[in-house]
Amino acid sequence: MKSVFITGGTTGIGAELAKHYAERGWKVGVCGRDKLKYTESFPTQKDSIQFYQVDVANRDQVKAAIRDFSSPIGLDLLIANAGIGYKFKTKIPDFEFSYKMVHTNLLGTMYAFEAALDVMIPRSKGQLVAVASIAGYNGLPGVSAYSATKSAVQKYCESLHLDLRQFNINVTTINPGFVDTPLTQANHHPMPFLMDAPKAAKLIGRAIEKKKMTYHFPFFFAGMVRLMGILPRTWYRFLFSMKLLNYSKEK
Repeated sequence: MKSVFITGGTTGIGAELAKHYAERGWKVGVCGRDKLKYTESFPTQKDSIQFYQVDVANRDQVKAAIRDFSSPIGLDLLIANAGIGYKFKTKIPDFEFSYKMVHTNLLGTMYAFEAALDVMIPRSKGQLVAVASIAGYNGLPGVSAYSATKSAVQKYCESLHLDLRQFNINVTTINPGFVDTPLTQANHHPMPFLMDAPKAAKLIGRAIEKKKMTYHFPFFFAGMVRLMGILPRTWYRFLFSMKLLNYSKEK
């Protein structure tokens, strides 16, 4: 039996991925801070999906959960999905929340990878997956720390992809656009090419199975965002100074 552990696996993309693997007979572990969200997301699947109450910003909690989950049969796949975003996009950053975002989005990914590698390296096999965002391709207005953490996750995974091949460990970075989850439902602006979470999970599962180094979707929207990343920065700043594209507000 194969096994997968998913951080932030009680809602949104993480929950749909947990269902995806449980339906395929995998041993599935998820973690989250709120057990109620777990019971709400898996009303009929609690026997097949193991829950750990964990704050991914707490290194010791993450390591203990993954160590416990993997102790009987090892760990084939780790998906670092936990993340938070800004509810309101303001020109002056909410620094306290930004620091929390760094701990959750970036350090939470690193803690999960560290714990997984403790299991995978001795066995010389496994796959690490991080759910980043196409927001990591550019510095977007009003979401400074979010763009920064997702960009950092992208580069972190790119480096690890090169370093861990010698241990037969694959690293995959997933960069979604707008997916209908509790995180995006807090947005107060248009979300082009919004995709439902089950469809997103199916695409992500396929990319993981193919062991892609990087996967971004939806294709057309992600391509537009990546194109903006190679524009001269003067052009980029001009475009995102326009009200049509700049959703950040005065605090």
